[in-house]
Amino acid sequence: MEKIKETLNYLRNKIDNFKPEIAIVLGSGLGVFCDDISGVSIKYSEIPNFLTSGILGHKGELVYCKIFEKNCVIMHGRFHYYEGYSMQDCTFWIKVLKMAGVKTLIITNAAGGINKGFNIGDIVLINDHINFMGTNPLIGRNNNSLGERFPDMSNVYDFNLRNLAKKCAYDLNIEIKEGVYLATTGPSYETAAEIKAFSILGADVVGMSCVPEAIVSNYLKINTLAFSIVTNFATGISKNKLSHDEVLLTGKKAGLKLSSLIKKIINKID
Repeated sequence: MEKIKETLNYLRNKIDNFKPEIAIVLGSGLGVFCDDISGVSIKYSEIPNFLTSGILGHKGELVYCKIFEKNCVIMHGRFHYYEGYSMQDCTFWIKVLKMAGVKTLIITNAAGGINKGFNIGDIVLINDHINFMGTNPLIGRNNNSLGERFPDMSNVYDFNLRNLAKKCAYDLNIEIKEGVYLATTGPSYETAAEIKAFSILGADVVGMSCVPEAIVSNYLKINTLAFSIVTNFATGISKNKLSHDEVLLTGKKAGLKLSSLIKKIINKID
């Protein structure tokens, strides 16, 4: 709590007590969301108790702004377990933003397609997840002032927000798919045998993020919505070798559509 308060006080001084209500996390290649947004940017490296991200495609800054007159904060880049950070450190920022006033979190990520009905560039609305990371960000002593020891996980990706997302996509004539996200630790991509196993388990897309954030957000009772962009076919689905460059390129192309959708959703959030 002392670290949360220290970070929160620093940010409040920087943004003149601007109180964000909606937070958006931008995954690999999705920085296009910020192209037409102006606001106050603060580098992660300047924020007490924040981590830094060295992953290409993650700018590494908080952007405080208004979108359709809604007070928002954008995480322009995230922290990953595979970078060597603890799960608790990777999700520390969510606790800070909860204390700052955030009530809704919109998560985006780049993912590999497992479902053979999906295509590269598809936007996938996440309706559930499988945590295959072998750990959990809530492990350790619980702070009862933040959340309960054993949080329910039946509505991690808020049902009402998902319905709103589908309505907004229909209004914009944007086709979206819906499915289950499976998270691995990374940083190596999955093997063909692993993808086959994940498919049997019921996964539609696979990635290396999102799930720790969603678990903590749910724990803090923040309404959560999440999208994947299928930036590549998972190993075994396609014969092509996987590369981060492909992820960034596809993320940037499909990111324009997803950006339009998220902004409309923000406009419609009550």
